[in-house]
Amino acid sequence: MQIADKVFIVTGAASGLGEGTARHLSSLGGRVLLADLKVEAGQALAHEIGGVFVRCDVSSEADGLAVVQRACELGTLAGLVNCAGIAPAAKTVGKDGAHELALFAQTLQVNLLGSFNMIRLAAAAMSRNAPEPSGERGVLISTASVAAYDGQIGQAAYAASKGGIVGMTLPIARDLARSGIRNMTIAPGIFGTPMLFGMPQEVQDALAASVPFPSRLGRPLDYARLVPAARNPAAALGARGRARWRRARLAPLAACQRAWACQRCRGQSSCCGCRCAPGRARSAASCPRCRPWRRRRRLGRSGRRRRPPRRWR
Repeated sequence: MQIADKVFIVTGAASGLGEGTARHLSSLGGRVLLADLKVEAGQALAHEIGGVFVRCDVSSEADGLAVVQRACELGTLAGLVNCAGIAPAAKTVGKDGAHELALFAQTLQVNLLGSFNMIRLAAAAMSRNAPEPSGERGVLISTASVAAYDGQIGQAAYAASKGGIVGMTLPIARDLARSGIRNMTIAPGIFGTPMLFGMPQEVQDALAASVPFPSRLGRPLDYARLVPAARNPAAALGARGRARWRRARLAPLAACQRAWACQRCRGQSSCCGCRCAPGRARSAASCPRCRPWRRRRRLGRSGRRRRPPRRWR
């Protein structure tokens, strides 16, 4: 899939990771639709990069539909990048008592439900696209966090929401595979975003020092550069790597057109990746049907190799 002249929706695009992604996709020739609640910052960025801004609450079905419909008016909707989210910090039991249930629910509402809301609406629109030569119709990229695997103190709500994004990635990918739509999730580490810049400077310095190498906070451009690679698995391989990747994809298709005959069972079957000549007879050791039979003849019940009987003179 090519980025040029394709439409991409970026949620949370007014700042942070979303802003970096929107700028990078626009620099590659893509048409970016920015969706965010920050109207002034979003409109200014859209005017700067030549995109379109739509005010959107990702957890609202009406706002999500408006964003997808506006994107389809711009051209072929090829991608969605979910970067919208909040990161409250609250302990399960703190100085003021128990964790506020409303805060926990709001975090799940924005981070988890909002991501799924945009995924389902964008996927429905992508399924109506004409397939690319590779059969692909679109790509969906969500943003999780390292907190999904290694949550820290005060991140119960945030880690739960990001863990939910990680957990639904594979089921959604399997649901949309037959439609030619890929779904994936990026789990970044500690990034310098407005959410983190709201913390005290001492905390920011400590978090940056905890990164082994390079000892700094991640930049939005670092995340943005990973998005095109996720869009196309062969994008970051180079010319030689892309050629190998294509051969690896086409090798099973070419090999399965051959046929072989086992010397023992004489069974005809399609070849699954072997490099034998067409119609060449194969030994029973390489036959999928006869390999278990040879193993039973060679090994005893205990699984150890049988020793030849000792001959007495």
